[in-house]
Amino acid sequence: MMYVFLMHVISLRCIKLALVHDMAECIVGDIAPADNISKEEKHRQEKDAMKHLSSLLPDDMKKEVYELWEEYEHQASAEAKFVKELDQCEMILQALEYEELEKRPGRLQDFYDSTAGKFKHPEIVQLVSAIYEERESNMASQGSSSQL
Repeated sequence: MMYVFLMHVISLRCIKLALVHDMAECIVGDIAPADNISKEEKHRQEKDAMKHLSSLLPDDMKKEVYELWEEYEHQASAEAKFVKELDQCEMILQALEYEELEKRPGRLQDFYDSTAGKFKHPEIVQLVSAIYEERESNMASQGSSSQL
C-alpha cells in the first residue's frame, strides 16, 4: 500500500515537472544549439521568462511552479532526471517520425548524436533501444547506414 502511494506521489511530481519544464519557451522560443546562444544566456532568458510567467499565477501556485522549473533545470532530483531522459527520448522519437514521414532515414542523425549515452533509466533505455531498432531497420531497407 505504501509503495502504491509513493509511486502516485512520484508520478504526480514527474507530471508537474514535465508540464513546467518547457514553459519558458512560450516566451523565449525553443533555443537550440544551432542558435549559438551560450548555456548561461539561455538559462538567463528562460529564468526571466519563468519569473514573469509565475508572477501571472495565483499566489498559491507561483512559488511551486518556479521551484519545479528550477528543480528540472538543475536536475536536482531523481524525478527531474527521469523527466529529462523522457524528454530526450521523445525528441529522438519525433526525429524518427520525421525521417519516416520524409522517407529519408538517417537525415536527423544530429538528434541521435546529441543524446548518445545519456539514457540511464531502465524503462527509457528500453524505449530508446526500440526506437534505434526501428530506425536501423528503416535505414537498412533504404540502403542507408549509420552508426547508432
